[in-house]
Amino acid sequence: MPKTVQIRDIDDGVYAALAQRAAEAGLTVPDLLRREAARLASRPTMNEWLERTRRRPSQITTAEVLSELDELRGPWPDARR
Repeated sequence: MPKTVQIRDIDDGVYAALAQRAAEAGLTVPDLLRREAARLASRPTMNEWLERTRRRPSQITTAEVLSELDELRGPWPDARR
């Protein structure tokens, strides 16, 4: 059986942004929120995602990742300037 959710005290700016997004998508605000709630509920929580990624085997070491990031970032600026 479908449930009803009520959100109180939404700032005017937030509601205006939701109304704009809904209009751009050809939806009402409740339809937009229903779609976004379904999308949110279908995604894993951050803890679930982290647990899943921790179980994946990897041949890349932490040192290799850090070395690659250092190379991509380039040299540190001279702090004495």
